[in-house]
Amino acid sequence: MSDAGVTLPRDNDYTLHLKVSDPDEVRFFRGDLTEDPSDAIVNAANSDLLPGGGLCGAINYKGGAEIFRECGRIRRSKGPLAPGGAVPTTAGQRPSKYVIHAVGPVWEGGTRGEAGILARCYRESMRVADDLALHSIAFPAISTGIFRYPVVQAASVAIPTVIASLIIARHLVLVSFVLFDKVTLDTFATAALTQRQPESDRSYEVSISI
Repeated sequence: MSDAGVTLPRDNDYTLHLKVSDPDEVRFFRGDLTEDPSDAIVNAANSDLLPGGGLCGAINYKGGAEIFRECGRIRRSKGPLAPGGAVPTTAGQRPSKYVIHAVGPVWEGGTRGEAGILARCYRESMRVADDLALHSIAFPAISTGIFRYPVVQAASVAIPTVIASLIIARHLVLVSFVLFDKVTLDTFATAALTQRQPESDRSYEVSISI
């Protein structure tokens, strides 16, 4: 049982809904980010904006050559994207309108400013989406793959950062965390259930759908 009075399903996938305000919501579920229909999905990119492997490669593969070409134009005109930065491109053949490429930190034990860089990734991605007047954005668990950021620590940075950014957003109303496996989903959902409203210190309204 969580502080919010919600028990996470042990044997089933689920969606956890965290109501920030009306209509602002953060959702957590297991799925394939490359197929998510949000207005923008966030690519866990490398500084050179090259396709790479894992999720980054899958997004480029499904989006087609248009994403690769646009990333190349950005790289040639602005140089490498620094960790913590985020830039938008077309989504190519994907169902969303944009891909926002965000460069997360490589985990080096937590003493090299990784938490601040990771928070900046989420803030910048949401700022970019809001500046584009988008209503929805979907994230992976940035840096928890080949960049080795521990999932528990990543969730403790990502979730409050996203909530704070959603509260001040002008256009965004829905943030989704589309997570690769149930262990990561459970970790992020558990962290979400501990969040407190800034003015009242009460838990957010949460619900679960199966």
